[in-house]
Amino acid sequence: MQNSVTPDAISAVLSNPSFDSSSDRSEIVVQVVDLKPIGNRYTFSANDGKTRVKAMFTASLTPEIVSGNIQNLGLIRLVDFTVNDISSKSTKYFLVTKCESVASALDCEIDLEGKKDEEEGGEAAKRQKLDHSPVSDVVSTGITLKPKQEFVAKSASQIITEQRGNAAPAARMAMTRRVHPLVSLNPYQGSWTIKVRVTNKGTMRNYKNAKGEGCVFNVELTDEEGTQIQATMFNDAARKFYDRFQLGKVYYISRGSLKLANKQFKTVQNDYEMTLNENSEVEEASNEETFVPETKFNFVPIEELGMYVNQKELIDLIGVVQSVSPTMSIRRRTDNEMIPKRDITLADESKKTVVVSLWNDLATGVGQELLDMADKSPVIAIKSLKVGDFQGVSLSTIRRSNVVINPESPEAKKLKSWFDSEGKEASMSSIGSGMSPLAKNGSWSMYTDRVLLSHITSNPSLGEEKPVFFSTRGYISFIKPDQTMWYQACKTCNKKVTEAMDSGYWCEGCQKKDEECSLRYIMVVKVSDSTGEAWFSSFNDEAEKIIGCSADELNKLRSEGGEVNEFQTKLKEATWSSHVFRISVTQNEYNGEKRQRVTVKGVAPVDFAAEAKLLLQDISKKN
Repeated sequence: MQNSVTPDAISAVLSNPSFDSSSDRSEIVVQVVDLKPIGNRYTFSANDGKTRVKAMFTASLTPEIVSGNIQNLGLIRLVDFTVNDISSKSTKYFLVTKCESVASALDCEIDLEGKKDEEEGGEAAKRQKLDHSPVSDVVSTGITLKPKQEFVAKSASQIITEQRGNAAPAARMAMTRRVHPLVSLNPYQGSWTIKVRVTNKGTMRNYKNAKGEGCVFNVELTDEEGTQIQATMFNDAARKFYDRFQLGKVYYISRGSLKLANKQFKTVQNDYEMTLNENSEVEEASNEETFVPETKFNFVPIEELGMYVNQKELIDLIGVVQSVSPTMSIRRRTDNEMIPKRDITLADESKKTVVVSLWNDLATGVGQELLDMADKSPVIAIKSLKVGDFQGVSLSTIRRSNVVINPESPEAKKLKSWFDSEGKEASMSSIGSGMSPLAKNGSWSMYTDRVLLSHITSNPSLGEEKPVFFSTRGYISFIKPDQTMWYQACKTCNKKVTEAMDSGYWCEGCQKKDEECSLRYIMVVKVSDSTGEAWFSSFNDEAEKIIGCSADELNKLRSEGGEVNEFQTKLKEATWSSHVFRISVTQNEYNGEKRQRVTVKGVAPVDFAAEAKLLLQDISKKN
C-alpha cells in the first residue's frame, strides 16, 4: 500500500474558523501518535509531519482500535470530524467521528522536516528522512509513503454516497448533513446540527411568576453513541414543537442554545442543557436509516444505595435476578386507577440484595419475561431508578426507566462470572435489614469510607466524572453570620416561592398562592480536623442538626433586639461542636473554571464507642 500524510493539512484546518469537514475539499491523512484510552474512548495526537494537534476518537470507533484496524503510529484518513475548543485553554482539538485506516503502524513518527532525533529512531529514523523536494517518498519497513498528489480527493458526502449508493434520494441528502455528536457541543460553539432520538417527552406545564404567565415542556434526547441531553422549550417554542416531537422518533435539530445544566433539576447525565426557541429547526429523519441509541449506565453498587434514599437523584443498577414475584394490581391514590406492579430481587458482588418494583408495562412485559427465565439467574441492568425508604431501601421504576436483560457489557460479564463461581452459594442479606431510622438519612454509612479532610483538599480532581461519597469527622470552626442562610419555601412542596403581586407567596411547583411560607436552610459552614479545613454546603435537615434550631426560629432570633444578641449566641454555640458527616464531592463549573463542591448528606453526633472500634480496626490493619 502506498500512501502519505497530507502536508500542512492541520495548519490549514486550524487557520480556517469556518471549517466544515463535510464540505468538498482535499482529503486529510494524518499519523496517529500517543494513542491512549480514556474511559470508553481513545485520545491521540494527529500528526501531519509538521504540526500536531490533540484529538479524540468517539466511542463508536473504539472497536476499530481494539481490533487493531487503527494503530498507534499508523495512518488514518479523516472522513468526518469537528474542531473544538478546550474551554480552560486557548487551544483546539479534533473530535473524530469517522475515519478510515490507511496504513498500519510505522517504525517511528513521520517528520517531513527531517528533524527526527536519530537517538529516538536509529536506523529507521534515517530511512524516514525526507528531502525538501515535494515529490520525495518516505520509506518505512514494508510501507512506501507517497505524496498527497496521487490521491483522488473525495468529500465525506461522496464517500457516504458510494457506500450507500442504493439509498433513496432523500436519504442521500440526509447523509451529507454535518451532524455533531452531543459530546462535542458546548455553549461557545457556533452553528451545529444533531441527530437524536426522543427517549422521553414531558407534559406541557403552565407557570406563573413575576414576569407573567407561560407554558413549558422538555424532552430528553439521545444520540447514536448514547449521550443524552435535556432540551427545554418555553411559550411559542413549546406550542410549536410539542406535537412535532414524538416519543421514539429520530430528528435533526439545529439553531438551539446551550447553557450549564442546573444539577438540582437535571434528569440526564450531561453538564449542559439545551434550549430551543421558535426559530430553532426540528426535522424528522424520515425515509432514511435511523438508529437505536446505545444505553449508557452509571451503576451504583447495592451496598451504597443507602446514601441515595429519598434523594432527587436517580440511579442505575445492575444485578443478578434472585426472585420474581407474580403481577399485583395496586390502586393509585391520585385517581384510584388500578396499575400493575411486580417485585424482583437483585443481588451483586457486595452480597447484598434489594427489591426493585417494576410498574405498568415493565411489570407485564419485561417482568413476565424475567419470571419465565428466573431459574437461569439472568443479569439485568436498569436505568433511572428512584430510591425510597420502604423496608430500609427500596427501588422503583419510573416512566423513563429502561431495563436491559443480559446486557453485553464488561460489568455484566464480570457479575455473571462471580455469580457462577461463588455468588450462587454465598449467603446474601438485604441492604435494608437492620437499618435504624437514622439509616434513612444516610447515617448508616457514617463509619465506611472514612477519610480525613486532607484527602479531599489535596485531590482537586475528585468528583470530576461522577459524585464520590465519604464520611469524615470534624469540628464546625466557622459560620459566616452575614451569608444567605435560608430561602422562602412552599409549605407543601418545599420549593422556592416568590412574593405575589398583591400579597402572599406564589409556588411554581404547586401552581398556587399561599399567604404564608416557611424558611429552609441553605448555608455553608467551615469544617476543620487535624489535617486541614474545607467549606461544606448544608441544606435544611442537615443544617438544623448543626445549628440546633429551625431556620424560622433562627430568623426570629435575628430580628429580635435587646442587649444580648441571641442570633450570634446561637451561632457561637454551634461553633466548635464535633460531628460525623456523610458528604458528597462533586465538580461545579463557575465562570469557565471547575471548582470542588462538598455537600453534607448526613450529620450525626460522635459515637465515641463506635469511633474507638473504628480506631482499633485501623490499628489491626496496620499490624
